[in-house]
Amino acid sequence: MIVSTIAQGLLWAILGLGIFLTFRILNFPDLTTEGSFPLGGAVCVTAITSGISPLIATFLGVIAGMLAGLITGLLFTKGKIPIILSGILVMSALNSVMLFVMKSPNLSLLNHHKIFNYLDSLNLPPNFDKIFMSLIVVGIVILGIILFLTTHLGQAYIATGDNEDMAKSLGIKTDKMKILGLTISNGIIALSGALIAQSEGYADINKGIGVIVIGLASIILGELLFGELTLFERLLAIVVGSILYQLLILVVIKLKLDTTYLKVYSSAILAVCLMIPQFKLKLFQKKEMF
Repeated sequence: MIVSTIAQGLLWAILGLGIFLTFRILNFPDLTTEGSFPLGGAVCVTAITSGISPLIATFLGVIAGMLAGLITGLLFTKGKIPIILSGILVMSALNSVMLFVMKSPNLSLLNHHKIFNYLDSLNLPPNFDKIFMSLIVVGIVILGIILFLTTHLGQAYIATGDNEDMAKSLGIKTDKMKILGLTISNGIIALSGALIAQSEGYADINKGIGVIVIGLASIILGELLFGELTLFERLLAIVVGSILYQLLILVVIKLKLDTTYLKVYSSAILAVCLMIPQFKLKLFQKKEMF
């Protein structure tokens, strides 16, 4: 179960990396996540069951997520709708989109090839194919994010999140940066959804409920564990945080707590993680007083 949990942690880490681009750089939570994540899985699974190769199907899932992020970005920047509401509008609309795509609330991949089957020739032990494939994808995503953020375009994107007024004064088109960030972020999130759908063997329109909590928990746990880090180290910390979060959920299951309330436990873990920095700050201030 530990090997399986690590594999799941790596797959969910991709979600955390996607959320990082908006939550930590642009400094706002994007609720499109809860729609683009299952959308990636829905499009991918539908494509595979239609006879398309798993690799291309996964790519189509990413494109679908990017389009969802693009729409949110346009509503936010051009429509002047608050980002939270923009995300909710797109998230709600995507439920109907997924029903249209799958023709049912869920769709199985039973007896169909998945992207992990490309590693069958290696004869790996159970779940190690998922770990190996996840490591490859996580590595590609981290490398892609670093390469993007170190370009002039990426620096303009970071400047938009750091100080939008200053970025505008430097001639940076901040609206375009926000649209770009939301598009890339939701593409990565949809990639996670597509891979997890293949890992679990099915897609479901309700799969996105609460996933933003999982992604945020990965980010917060990583930051709590390692503190101030370079960009590369921070991205790795998200991966470690995601695995740790899945292990915490495994502990909850092993304690034989009612898994019906797993979302409550997830939210409680995140709430505690978010409060720890405040407790540390207050403790530090009290020590200074003495």
